[in-house]
Amino acid sequence: MAGGKKRKNHQAEVIRLPSYRARRITVLVVIGLAFAALIWRSVDRQVFETAFLQEQGEMRYLRTMTVSASRGMIADRNGEPLAISTPVKSVAANPKVIKGDSETIGALASTLNLDPDRLRRLLSSERGFVYLKRRVNPDIAERVDALELDGIDLLSEYRRFYPSGEVMSHIVGFTNIDDQGQEGIELAYDEWLSGSAGAKRVIKDGKGRVVEQVENIRSPFPGKELKLSIDRRLQFLAYRELKAAVSKHKARSGSAVILDSRSGEILAMVNSPSYNPNALRGRRSSSLRNRAVTDVFEPGSTIKPFTVAAAVELERFTPNTPIDVSPGQMKVGRYLVRDNRNYGMIDVATVLRKSSNVGASKIALSMQPETLWRLFSSLGFGESPYSQFPGESAGRLPHFSDWSSFEQATLSFGYGLSVTPLQLARAYGVLANDGLRMPVSLLKLDQPAEGVRVMRKSTARTVVKMLEAVVSNEGTAPLAAVPGYRVAGKTGTAKKSVAGGYAEDKYLSLFVGIAPAGDPRLVMAVFIDEPKGKEYYGGLVAGPVFSRVMSGALRLLNIPPDKHWHENNTLMARLGDRR
Repeated sequence: MAGGKKRKNHQAEVIRLPSYRARRITVLVVIGLAFAALIWRSVDRQVFETAFLQEQGEMRYLRTMTVSASRGMIADRNGEPLAISTPVKSVAANPKVIKGDSETIGALASTLNLDPDRLRRLLSSERGFVYLKRRVNPDIAERVDALELDGIDLLSEYRRFYPSGEVMSHIVGFTNIDDQGQEGIELAYDEWLSGSAGAKRVIKDGKGRVVEQVENIRSPFPGKELKLSIDRRLQFLAYRELKAAVSKHKARSGSAVILDSRSGEILAMVNSPSYNPNALRGRRSSSLRNRAVTDVFEPGSTIKPFTVAAAVELERFTPNTPIDVSPGQMKVGRYLVRDNRNYGMIDVATVLRKSSNVGASKIALSMQPETLWRLFSSLGFGESPYSQFPGESAGRLPHFSDWSSFEQATLSFGYGLSVTPLQLARAYGVLANDGLRMPVSLLKLDQPAEGVRVMRKSTARTVVKMLEAVVSNEGTAPLAAVPGYRVAGKTGTAKKSVAGGYAEDKYLSLFVGIAPAGDPRLVMAVFIDEPKGKEYYGGLVAGPVFSRVMSGALRLLNIPPDKHWHENNTLMARLGDRR
């Protein structure tokens, strides 16, 4: 019994130890697989994903930046700059980096002259890039740089600058904040003037600052230069005199155009009021348009030379052909055509010299309507001048099939059709160029284009000779005379149309002249809109502007005086009839 008990106890004392072999194998397999995965991942990244990882790494510090291109310069015919691009800095920020505390906001707002609340809104953007202020002055850029703020960057751009300011504004126009043309030549030739931006790769630090330029991806290509037909000297002279006349007569506005009669080039084109293209704010939309090519009006008596030219071209009239304009008025249909006074029996030359409406009407009514219409149309009335200027107007010339007798009569002295100052100057260019109509150009020409024959050379010279008498002591524009030179021209004093007819107290004062009359070179048209006061006749308001501008222009261009000019043709003579 005792022995059996001992054996049971001995058996009970024998304990079987657990086996860890399976666990060890499992752990070793897991560790082996993990190690193999690490090796595979390392090989994968080092061999198969090298390009991708390098690209991702470079993205953390490499940036591609746009390099702005300079816009092409606009120059006058002599190479004087009218619009140039200057390098400037623009202030940009990374809202995710810059601190938005009051101290930072205050310092930055004060430096950039921005409203703190507006600046705070800009910096609260979720984007990684915002402009704070574009194209700042160099001193402001230096002050921003001195702040040494994280997340603030100074970017290189270009700003357009117009050295001639308001004098050239209506021709040159201006660009917007992104250097895109908005008005004038800047708009018309935007593609030509615009350059192609470049690109470069740079290294930036954690604060977004450029620390190194890595490579040039694409070089910027600057815009092409544009040389205008405008002579800056004549432009300044014309603008000064026009602005003074508008101010003196308290007029609503004024325009003037000077053409080279031989080439058709526009040497000056001015308007008043004007604007400063360097000041982006405070511009009135009405002051932006170039009235010389966009605004139309009834030209009044300045049309009479072309009525006479049509009659001379038919060889029915000569300067000496008598015309009875008694008793100073005539009935056409149900209406009356009137002169200022009864001139009695006069000749065709006197019709122009005294500006007789009755005489012009009788000449017009002696022709078929189609004859008069064809000449007016060939002069360019009713069609665009094709100067390539944005917004230019074609004016209006009704078709002859719609004319009544009264409309034919009124067209002969400038009512019932509408023209722009440029169109009227171009028409007088036909008279100055011996009957050839030249296409107008705002760009300097190496060779003039071929002209179109509108009337015989003899007709043009006959009319120009008659127009010389208009600027004499007995004509309507002695104040348009230029000492030392023979001048041919015509005045106009047109009533402005209003609802229901024509205003009795609103006028357009005009003068269009040719100089020197013996060998024409320049044509100038002057328009003063709604002069106030007692002086509103074209000879008194627009004539003196022509005289002062043309006097300077002829000398600036070294055009010699006429050989047969006489002292009795000076401004000191009696004014005579001043219509």
